[in-house]
Amino acid sequence: MDDLRTLREWRAEVPEPDGQWLVPQRRRLLDRMRRRRRSLALRLVAVAAAGAAATAIAVVVLPGGPSGTEPVAVPSTTVPLDSGMVLAKAAEVAGGRGATSVPEPTQWQYTRVLDKQPNSDEAETRESWTRYDGKQTAGYDENGRLRVQDVPPDPGDDDLSPQQYDAKLRALPTDPKKLLAKVTKDRHWIDYPREEGVPKSAEPDADRAFRVIMLYLSRYGTMPPRLESAMFEALALIPGVRVESGVTDAAGRTGLGVYREGRDEIHRRYHILDPDTYHYLGERTVWLQDERVGGNPEPAFRKGSVWAIALLDSVIVDRPGERG
Repeated sequence: MDDLRTLREWRAEVPEPDGQWLVPQRRRLLDRMRRRRRSLALRLVAVAAAGAAATAIAVVVLPGGPSGTEPVAVPSTTVPLDSGMVLAKAAEVAGGRGATSVPEPTQWQYTRVLDKQPNSDEAETRESWTRYDGKQTAGYDENGRLRVQDVPPDPGDDDLSPQQYDAKLRALPTDPKKLLAKVTKDRHWIDYPREEGVPKSAEPDADRAFRVIMLYLSRYGTMPPRLESAMFEALALIPGVRVESGVTDAAGRTGLGVYREGRDEIHRRYHILDPDTYHYLGERTVWLQDERVGGNPEPAFRKGSVWAIALLDSVIVDRPGERG
């Protein structure tokens, strides 16, 4: 039930165009985009939604260190969009959805995920069922048999059942500013287990708010429309939130990649939204520079490595084994 622990492993390489060619192209692209008016920006969102082939070269440049090392440039085929306009449109679409009902405690949350790790040429499909009250989980074993297991209570209350997620979700305010303050200062999310080796107290408020809102949006199946709309509006209030079109998940679906820009990024983690419905599609993490682990001189993950997740199904069903 720890959604944050499913997102970890990575590696694959992409070719690098010459940096002297890429940087001027990026400058021209950004200058062009700054001059565009609101109508053109909205048209870009529509183009992304239709899956049109609008291709440009975007370069991520990391500042050099005190020794004067060269910036790191990473090629991409994504197109930067006006994040405020995209999130405003997402809020409008989400607010117009039909109302959702609260699942019964004995119903099940079914999830099917496609995981494309960098070290593998094939994507792995994982599916699971969790009873809404969190008392049982189910899945198919290696012999194709459905196994149902009881889940003991968690004395630390670190992991929330689907029903507990739902209760926390529906108690959130629908005013964007109040919502942002709530998810930022909620003690559960401050104390919630995060990346291994990173002190919980070291997480900036803006990072926490972005993390929690994206986690809630990934559970869109039971999201009240007004609250989902407020979440997109709250995202627009978080400093450094950016949106790019042309970001693909592990299933090859192209969507809008939402991320929070950080300093000295080793990798960039996109949360991908469907360009029509703004439902959550999955994630894509791209390494912006080599990363070494445990003092090993060889990089564990090389610049350009990609790890992708696709959320293929997230629905409520009546029994384990049912797929909706």
